[in-house]
Amino acid sequence: MIRSIFIEIPTWLGDAIMTTPAIENIQKEYPKAKIILLGSFVSTQALGKIPNVQKVIVDDSKKSGNRYLNLIKLAKEVGKVDLAISFRKSFSSKFMMFFIKAKQKYSYKRFTKEEIHQAIRYNDFVNRSLKVANNTEDLKLYFTAYKYKNKTMGINPGATYGSAKRWYPEEFAKVAIKMSKTHDIVIFGGPSESDIAGDIENILKQNGIINYENLASKTTIPMLIEKIAGLNLFITNDSGPMHVAAAFKIPTITIFGPTKFTETNQWNNPNGKIITKNLDCAPCMKRICPLKHHNCMKQITSDDVIEIISFNKF
Repeated sequence: MIRSIFIEIPTWLGDAIMTTPAIENIQKEYPKAKIILLGSFVSTQALGKIPNVQKVIVDDSKKSGNRYLNLIKLAKEVGKVDLAISFRKSFSSKFMMFFIKAKQKYSYKRFTKEEIHQAIRYNDFVNRSLKVANNTEDLKLYFTAYKYKNKTMGINPGATYGSAKRWYPEEFAKVAIKMSKTHDIVIFGGPSESDIAGDIENILKQNGIINYENLASKTTIPMLIEKIAGLNLFITNDSGPMHVAAAFKIPTITIFGPTKFTETNQWNNPNGKIITKNLDCAPCMKRICPLKHHNCMKQITSDDVIEIISFNKF
């Protein structure tokens, strides 16, 4: 009988959200089990409201002291559980899992080299571990959408992976200027993305646009999720907020350059569209363009985005 489950979720927001179909399936198999959730501050803020989560532990083992001693302390904090599942494959995760006291323990593995979506990979890992055959259903976040007064378009110019994933602020601004005639504009971004959000804001000001709000570095994770969930349209790079939008099936246009959209695009969002130029050098999966021309992003223009918005009547 499985009454208690320990789940370690990925560090990054987008990866954590892509585990949610697999976690839903774990709960499908053990609906009465209490869950202890471990992850980064960001990922636990996003997934901590999952039903049956009894305890949330933030992994701050890197902050001070000996990390591995800290990981042992985390394992002790978890206590005895019936089932332990980690969606991470790092050495530090395997080290901590060694000290977790559980009747059954499973650490994440990739079972195929095929290019399949990461949400399927996570679910496949759970299926094989638990010897079940559940489908990979929708992404799931337990938040209520914010209610905007007017039709609202969000833009997300940041991407934590690196500069190669970022489309240009001038192009985001051109889209925002065009769409401001019918939509209010909200600029999103984390603390490290305040500058690029500020560049977009300055362009909007220079063009006399006043129906916008710059929320870069001003939202908590729950607030970010609620604000994105209430949008009528979202323009974004390949990023964590992109997966938030997918969970709520928000009409979304994602700019893809150096990353594999086959593996990390929006999962099960019928209202999601991708723009990519499919260059020979892409996907390079590099944080910074190794060829120094960044054509995978430079060749994408605001007109490309506007055309998709018009065609789909977003």
